[in-house]
Amino acid sequence: MKALQLLLCAIFAALLVVAGAPAASARATDDDDDCRRINADGVGQDLGGGNTTATISRGGILNGTTAAHFDITGGTPPVLTFAGTVVFTTKKGTLTVGIAGTFNIATGAFNATGPITSGTGRFAGATGTLTFSGVEDFSTGAFTETITGRICLDEEDDDG
Repeated sequence: MKALQLLLCAIFAALLVVAGAPAASARATDDDDDCRRINADGVGQDLGGGNTTATISRGGILNGTTAAHFDITGGTPPVLTFAGTVVFTTKKGTLTVGIAGTFNIATGAFNATGPITSGTGRFAGATGTLTFSGVEDFSTGAFTETITGRICLDEEDDDG
């Protein structure tokens, strides 16, 4: 039971990092001025109990922090599946993403993808999909992640 709890914590931490750590700046796409490609970096911490927190940098409009919660949904060790929610908090509002993915309890590697489900402020009415990829260090609970994808903002809220 204790090993499963440690595994769940590691998965959640990895997901949070992935969810909260964009690596590059957000840029408008060629097709739609209201959509931005995301390539950001995150550095986070597994807090235990399926909860994580991370700081997002180099993510343009996503720079800020994340808070996430994940639950194991299945899988066969060493690869487990999970689902959860990542909430980005920025100076311009919040963005919520529902994600599902895999977590390798042998290596700490995680990968998750999901749609934007809600937003406030600049992110009200936002749509798109984000992918989180990263690795957790089981000895410390720290993780790093890359967040990629696309966010489309309401025209009225897209102030650059």
